[in-house]
Amino acid sequence: MKILFIHQNFPGQYKHLAPTLAAQGHQCVALTLRVKEPTTWKGVRVIPYGIQRKQGQGVHPWVQDFDTKVIRAEACHVAACALRDRGFTPDIIVGHHGWGETMFLRDVWPTARIGLYCELYHLSGADHTGFDPEFQSKTGEAEKLRIRLKNLNNLVHFDVADMGISPTQFQASTFPDEWRQKISVIHDGIDTDHLIRNPAAQLTLPDGSTLTREDEVITFVNRNLEPYRGYHIFMRALPRLLKERPNAKVLIVGGDEVSYGARPPKTKGQSWKQIFIDEVRGRIPTPSWDRVHFLGRIPYDQFVSLLQVSRVHVYLTYPFVLSWSLFEAMSAQAAIVASSTAPVVEAIRHDETGRLVDFFDGDALVSEVCDLLDDADARERLGIAAREYVRGNYDLQTVCLPRQLDWIQRLHDTTPGRVHD
Repeated sequence: MKILFIHQNFPGQYKHLAPTLAAQGHQCVALTLRVKEPTTWKGVRVIPYGIQRKQGQGVHPWVQDFDTKVIRAEACHVAACALRDRGFTPDIIVGHHGWGETMFLRDVWPTARIGLYCELYHLSGADHTGFDPEFQSKTGEAEKLRIRLKNLNNLVHFDVADMGISPTQFQASTFPDEWRQKISVIHDGIDTDHLIRNPAAQLTLPDGSTLTREDEVITFVNRNLEPYRGYHIFMRALPRLLKERPNAKVLIVGGDEVSYGARPPKTKGQSWKQIFIDEVRGRIPTPSWDRVHFLGRIPYDQFVSLLQVSRVHVYLTYPFVLSWSLFEAMSAQAAIVASSTAPVVEAIRHDETGRLVDFFDGDALVSEVCDLLDDADARERLGIAAREYVRGNYDLQTVCLPRQLDWIQRLHDTTPGRVHD
C-alpha cells in the first residue's frame, strides 16, 4: 500500500503505527509542519510544507478558528498537489483533521480512501462548555452559536472521511450519529512493557534532593496547568492536603501555557499557574510550601520515574479529551484519585482501578488522597488492578496496534466515499 500521513506535528498519534506499516513494506509518506527539510524517520518519508498566508484582518472572532484551519488546509493542499505532480498517488490517507490540513485532499486524490483521527466534536450543553460555572463565557446565549461555528472544520470533513478512529468511547460519542457510525474506538496505545512498577525508582528534583518509593509523594500532571485539567481544584486543595500530610512531597508537572479552553484574564497579566499560586499561597506556611515542587515540562524518562515514585497520583479533567498520562500512571501501577467525569469513568472504576471524586469537591479529593496514603494495602490492590486493566484494554503491542493495523486494512478495502461495514 501507499499510505500518506497528515499531521501538523507528525508523528503525533501515529508514532507507532507509521513505522510499523513502513517496516511491513508499505510505502509511507508524511506531510507535516514539524520539519523544515525533507527527511526519513523510521522508514517514513517526511515532507515539510509551509504556511505562507497570514490570518485575515477583520475576521469575525467566531470564525477565526476556522480561518486558521482553512489557511493550513490551503498550505497542505499546495504540498499535496506538488506530491501528486511528482507521481505519488496514495491508496489511503490517514490524518488528524483537527487543524484543518486534510480538508481539500479529496480534491487532490479522489480515489484515495481517507481515514481521520476524530478527537472531539464540540458540544455546548451543560456537561461540556457549561461544565465549570466559574469559567463561563461572557457572551451568554451567543456562546452556543460560537461553539456551533467551531465545528465548521468537523462539518466540512464529514464528506471527506471514509472512516474515522477515536481513542475513547466518550470522544467518539460527541460526534453526530451520521458520522459516529464511521468511527472505530481504538486507543493510541500504552507501552506497558516500559511503564512498569519499579521499586528501585528514583527522581532527582531541581534542588538536588532525590525521591524514592520510600517517600510520601503525591503527583499531578498536565500538559499545561489550566482549569480544563482541574489545576484550580488541585491548588485549592493544597492548603488542607499539606496540613494533613506534614511529610508529603507534592510534584506538579505542566507548562505555563494554555492547551485547552480560555486564556487567563488579560487584566491579571499572569498564567493560570501563577493565578492559583497567588490565590492559595497566603494560606500555606513557607515550610509547607517548600514541599511543593513545580517541575514544568520534563523529559519522558523523568516523567516515567515520577510515576514510579508516586504514592498517590491525582488526575482531574473536564469532560474532554482524555490524557495519555492517566493510562501511563495506571500502567506504572500508581494508586489514582481521579475526577468522576467522562471519559475518566471508562478507565477508573471507583475502588476497583482507582478512587473517584466529584471534580469540584476539593475536600473529597483530599480525603481520598489521605485515605490511600494511610492504606498501603488499598494502594497495592488498586495499583495492580489499574495495571491489569490497562494491559487488557490499552496495551500498545497486544491490543491497540493490532486493532489499528486492522483498521488500516479495512480502510484500504472500503469503497471511497462509503462507510465500511
